[in-house]
Amino acid sequence: MTRRFRPAWFARPAAALLAAAGLYTAWTQQPPAEPPLTVTRIADDLHVIAGAGGNIGVLTTDEGVILIDDKFERNVDGILEKVKSISSKPIRYVLNTHLHGDHTGGNAKIAALTGAVLFAHANARAVMVEKKMPGLQNITFTSRAAIHLGGKTVEAYYFGRSHTNGDVVYYFPGHKVIHTGDMFAVGGPIVDYSSGGNGREFLGTLGKALELDFETVIPGHGGPVLQKSDLSTFHAELANAQAQISKLIREGKPKDQAKALVHTGEFRMCCKTAMWDRTLPGLWDELSR
Repeated sequence: MTRRFRPAWFARPAAALLAAAGLYTAWTQQPPAEPPLTVTRIADDLHVIAGAGGNIGVLTTDEGVILIDDKFERNVDGILEKVKSISSKPIRYVLNTHLHGDHTGGNAKIAALTGAVLFAHANARAVMVEKKMPGLQNITFTSRAAIHLGGKTVEAYYFGRSHTNGDVVYYFPGHKVIHTGDMFAVGGPIVDYSSGGNGREFLGTLGKALELDFETVIPGHGGPVLQKSDLSTFHAELANAQAQISKLIREGKPKDQAKALVHTGEFRMCCKTAMWDRTLPGLWDELSR
C-alpha cells in the first residue's frame, strides 16, 4: 500500500537512527527484528521505500526505474516487490549515495536479477574495493554527472567530504527534490573516519548542497521525506555544536566531558542520537587541530 506524502513526518527519527547506528561496522548482521518496508509517494513517478537500512528513492520512467540505494541484501526481495507495486518497468540503474552496506548491500543481488547498472562516486567504489565489499559499481564519477532515462534526469553532485569521502547528493530537477544519503540522517551526523569522512568539512559540504534549487529532501535515515527547511535547521544546529566545541577547546575543557558540555537538548534535527555520540570525540580532535 502506498502512503501519501506527509511533509512533517519525523516523529520517530531517534529510534530509526539508533537502530542504524551499528550498521556501518556490522552491516551484514541480521538485527533481532526489522520494521516492514513502506512506500511513501512524493509524486506519481517519485517514491521512497523506507524500513531497515537507508531510504531508497524510486524514480519511474517509461523506459525503466532508477533506484537511489538498495538497503541490505536480505531486503532485496521486499524491495523488488515494492518497486513492482509502483511500476511494471525493469530497474535500469542503482545509484549509491555512499559505500555503507545499509545503502549498497543489495547491489550485487539486484544487478544479478535485473541487469541494473550500478553507479557511485569514485571514492566510494575505491573504499569498497579496499574493504572487499560486494556490489562494486560499473560506473563512477568525480564531481558532477547526470543519468538520463525515459525523458527524465537525475543529477549527481559531489560537494566534498562529510559522512565519508564519497557522499553523493542526487537531484531530481523535475521535482525539486534531493536525496542526501547519510550526509543528512536525522539525529546525526556520524563521521566515518575509516571511510575518509571529515567533520570539519561537513558544514561546507552541506552548505553547497543547500545551494541547489530544491524544496523536498529524502534523508539517508529518518523522514522518509522532509523539507529544505529541515536540512537548513540541521546545518545550523551542526554549526552551533561545532562552535560550542571550539569554545570548549579554547577554554581547556577535557574531551571526555564533551557529551555533557555540548548542549544539544533544544536541537530539532541534529546531534540527538548514538550516531552523534560516536562522532563527537573525533570531531573534537579535528577542531583541536
